[in-house]
Amino acid sequence: MKTKVLFLTVFLLSAKLVFTQELNCQVTINYDQIQGSTNKQIFDQLKRSVLEFMNNTKWTTEIFSQQEKIDCSFLIIIKQSLGGDIYSGSIQVTSNRPVFKSSYATPVLNIEDEFFQFKFQQFSQLEFNINSFQNNLTSVLAYYAYVVLATDYDTFAPLGGTNYWQKAQLIVQNAQGADEAGWKQSQSGQKNRYWLTENTLQPLFKGIRDCMYSYNLSGLDHMSEGPEAARTTILTSLELLIPVAKSRPASFNMQVFFNAKRDEIINIFKGGTPEEKTKVLEILSTIDPAGTTKYQKISG
Repeated sequence: MKTKVLFLTVFLLSAKLVFTQELNCQVTINYDQIQGSTNKQIFDQLKRSVLEFMNNTKWTTEIFSQQEKIDCSFLIIIKQSLGGDIYSGSIQVTSNRPVFKSSYATPVLNIEDEFFQFKFQQFSQLEFNINSFQNNLTSVLAYYAYVVLATDYDTFAPLGGTNYWQKAQLIVQNAQGADEAGWKQSQSGQKNRYWLTENTLQPLFKGIRDCMYSYNLSGLDHMSEGPEAARTTILTSLELLIPVAKSRPASFNMQVFFNAKRDEIINIFKGGTPEEKTKVLEILSTIDPAGTTKYQKISG
C-alpha cells in the first residue's frame, strides 16, 4: 500500500513538472522612441509581467507537454508616454509550429496591431477574467494568446481552432465599452481585433482556415516523404484561397495569412518544376497581387 502511495505521489509530482502551460512566449519591449525623464525601469517590469502572464496562465483545459508548447513572440513597441502610467504603441505577434520529421519550424501567424494603448504601473499584477473587461493590457494579451492557440489548432485539424477563435471573440465582445481603439466594428477600418475574429468565424473566410490545415498538415508535414507530392498538395491548398480573394480582395485576414507564409511559399516553389512555378504564380497573382514583385523570385 505504501509503495502504491509513493508511486502515486511521484507520478503526480512528475506530471506537474512535465505538463505545463501552453505557450512558450518570448517578449521584447522596445522603448527607443521614449525620450525624457520617463523611468525606463518600468519597461523592464512590464516585460517580466507580460512574460509571466503569457507563460504561466493556463489558457486551455488541454494537457501540454514541454515539447508541445507553442512557440510565439510578442514585440511591444512603446511609441508614446501619455502620462498617468498610460502608454501607446504597437504589438506584433508571431508564432510557428514544428514540421513533422524536420528541424524546421513553419511560421503560421504574423500580425501587427497598431492600436495598442494601455496603463501599467510598476509592481502591478496582471489579472484577467475572460468573462469581463478589466483593462486593455491584459485583454489585448489574452486576445492574442487565444489567436495564437486558434491558429495553431487550425493547422492540425479542420477548423480545429474554433473554440479559441470564439474565446478571442468573447474578449472582443466584452471590450465594446472600452475607450481604447481596436475593439469596435467601426474603428480603424477593418484592420483591427474585431474584424480578425469576426471574419475568421464567417463561412466566407473558411477557405483560409481550410488552407492552413491542408497546407501544413497534408503538405509541409509530408515534405520529407516526397517534395513533389507535398508541393502538389500545397498548390491545391492555395487554390482554396481563390474564392476568398475574389469575394473579399485584400482583406485583413488574407494579409495576415501572407504575412506569415509569403516568404515560405517563395522558398518552397523555387525548387519546383517549371510547370509548378507557372501554376503557383498564376494562383498567387489572384490571391495575393500585393506580393507579385516578391513572387518573381520563384521563376528567377
